[in-house]
Amino acid sequence: MLEHLTKETFKEKVFNFELNKDWKYEGNKPCLIDFYADWCGPCKMVAPILEELQSEYGENLHIYKVNTEDQRELAGMFGIQSIPSLLFVPVDGQPQMAMGALPKATFEQAISEVLKVEKPA
Repeated sequence: MLEHLTKETFKEKVFNFELNKDWKYEGNKPCLIDFYADWCGPCKMVAPILEELQSEYGENLHIYKVNTEDQRELAGMFGIQSIPSLLFVPVDGQPQMAMGALPKATFEQAISEVLKVEKPA
């Protein structure tokens, strides 16, 4: 199961926006954050792909989910207009946002290129 973030857990694990104005990632491993809603069809298509990716990458990558209906402040902070929106967060450097229901191969490419994470052998 992927971990669902609230405002509080987001501040602990990803970015404490109440303390820092500039981006400062709190995690020790790259992460991917899925901004979704339960009523969103394309989000439902992405969900099993993310579950697969989490099991394939294991401890090398955190995949989190943010329900934009419950966590409006987080969605607003990132300017989420359409869902699913996926935030790729490297350990160093700026996060990058991707929109829409991406195929698994596109996720794998972004995980490799943006997050610098390879699948364990």
